[in-house]
Amino acid sequence: MTSHPAPDERPDTDAEAAAREFTAHRPRLFGIAYRMLGSAAEAEDTVQDAYLRWSDADRTGLVHPGAWLAKVVTRLCLNRLTSARATRERYTGPWLPEPVLTAGGGLPGAPGTGPLEAAERRDEVSTALLLLLERLTPAERAVYVLREAFGYPHREIAGLLDLGEANCRQLYGRAARRVAGPGDDGAAARFDPPAPERHREFVESFVAAAREGDLAGLEKVLAADVVWWGDGGGKVRSALRPVRGRDHVLRFLAGVARRTEEGARLTVVEVNGAPGVVLHVGARVLGVASVDVRPDGLVTDVRMVMNPDKLGYAARQFAAYPESGA
Repeated sequence: MTSHPAPDERPDTDAEAAAREFTAHRPRLFGIAYRMLGSAAEAEDTVQDAYLRWSDADRTGLVHPGAWLAKVVTRLCLNRLTSARATRERYTGPWLPEPVLTAGGGLPGAPGTGPLEAAERRDEVSTALLLLLERLTPAERAVYVLREAFGYPHREIAGLLDLGEANCRQLYGRAARRVAGPGDDGAAARFDPPAPERHREFVESFVAAAREGDLAGLEKVLAADVVWWGDGGGKVRSALRPVRGRDHVLRFLAGVARRTEEGARLTVVEVNGAPGVVLHVGARVLGVASVDVRPDGLVTDVRMVMNPDKLGYAARQFAAYPESGA
């Protein structure tokens, strides 16, 4: 009598083994793509394209699947960045990166944003840094992301990009100088953030005053040179230019409060590695904001994404939060 293995003892088919291998690398691939593109939706599409290529590839003798996949994703991102730059030049109002919720904000089984669990990696996906990366050429951005966020040595980066190692070092040096340089693009964090616990307390104080429409309370927590950046993308009403200065931001927020949909709430969550805010009605997300805070607790920059085309990923994440009411 021939015995058959139990269903869970049967060997994987080639397709199942390939899918299992890809799944193991998926978080890092998404992390690379998101940092390269500044868009969770495009990062998801890029990772899916990489999976299709992985499924069709001849994997016989492939020794380092992770390196092969990282190379595919990086090159797909370089292709996307070329067209993305032209699109962003025509963008209505300020362009901000697509927000993601971090620190366990993802749906079970959904791709994360790479190795963000380590505290030293959280700033590598901050909204401020993603804006700074917009200053770089696609090649500079690729080298910088692979080096800074994922710790690839220059020799491996050269292999991923099909460039010489010396060239990669030059690209990295140029990228690092551009990221550290001054600018007026809403990118540079003007101060080191406070400790995480204090950071959240300061953001909660800002949100509490905003919830109550407490202009006097808001005045106490906003820096004199605070800047409000709104990304509506021409799809929803938003400031077409940065709103600068405490008095102007206070007047702007008072107007926003009058126009905000009835039943809307503000909830503090972690956005791109730091305390931020979700504006929502139940589980329906209307906007996601990152909030930069000085060590003394004063808010210096608020970057609010309200373009509905950029909220899909964060909305799916937020639906898993108890606070969403979903």
